[in-house]
Amino acid sequence: MNGNAKAALSCASIGECMLELSSTDNNAFGLQSLKFGGDTLNTAIYMARQGINVDYVTALGDDKWSIEMLNAWQAEKVGTALILQVANRVPGLYAIQTYAGGEREFYYWRNESPARELFELKQNSQLLDKLMTFDYLYLSGITLSLYSAEVLERLWEFFAEYKARGGKLVFDSNYRPRNWPDAVFARQCFDKIASYSAIVLPTLDDEQLFNPKLTLEQCQAHYQQLGVKELVIKLGSEGCLVCTEQEDQFVPTTPVNAIDTTSAGDSFNGTYLAARMKNISPEIAAKYAHRVAGEVVQHQGAIIDISHQPFID
Repeated sequence: MNGNAKAALSCASIGECMLELSSTDNNAFGLQSLKFGGDTLNTAIYMARQGINVDYVTALGDDKWSIEMLNAWQAEKVGTALILQVANRVPGLYAIQTYAGGEREFYYWRNESPARELFELKQNSQLLDKLMTFDYLYLSGITLSLYSAEVLERLWEFFAEYKARGGKLVFDSNYRPRNWPDAVFARQCFDKIASYSAIVLPTLDDEQLFNPKLTLEQCQAHYQQLGVKELVIKLGSEGCLVCTEQEDQFVPTTPVNAIDTTSAGDSFNGTYLAARMKNISPEIAAKYAHRVAGEVVQHQGAIIDISHQPFID
């Protein structure tokens, strides 16, 4: 963690960014648009836009798409010093299909992505030591799904030490069943990391993929029993429930005409965490986060043009 109390707080966002192939119509073989996207990368960009010192942590190839992604992230003032480029490798790829109302479906080609080996590459032997120096670490259920069981065991030990040293781990469950061998293992991993986390930002819809009958109250109780002191349960267009040791507060959204919900949760998380790092209260942080997410869903794509970006006052 940052040893200088006067220095700005720092965050490392860990995960994978992939090439994104999206159809401009309903024809799978029609005209496609190639961009890039990834949940933790999206969150990092929305944090950086609020003036937060945030680094993205992943592994890329040495291909032209990887280089262009690095250039784009640096232009957004996201730190890239901990991104490893692996020779003769390329990023993963996913295709996205968006339906009426903004909902979407994903298809992945990612088995050869170097991001999956982030903690196993010899060139990255000092990565955990470097991560220990950050005030906050952010990752998601998608991040955890990348790694082998052996790597996850190393991470549990690291997170325990990170928490003991005063680091604040932030987790978004962001559950994608097809990325996991089974739901039982995914649930075990989510509960394990939640037990080390200072802030957990689940979405009720994702939690109900484990148990369709799960209620909001049960979701809250589950995470609080794991020791989570700051819990923000996202409820889609309705709003969110902010749960702290002091109180529970429902924070509603303002209705908007959503055309693409890609990155709604990511932008919410990035803004919420940025506000909390600026010492803004959880309730007000959630209001800022709703404002940004509400703007994001009114535009196509994960990252809206900076001209439409709402900012924390």
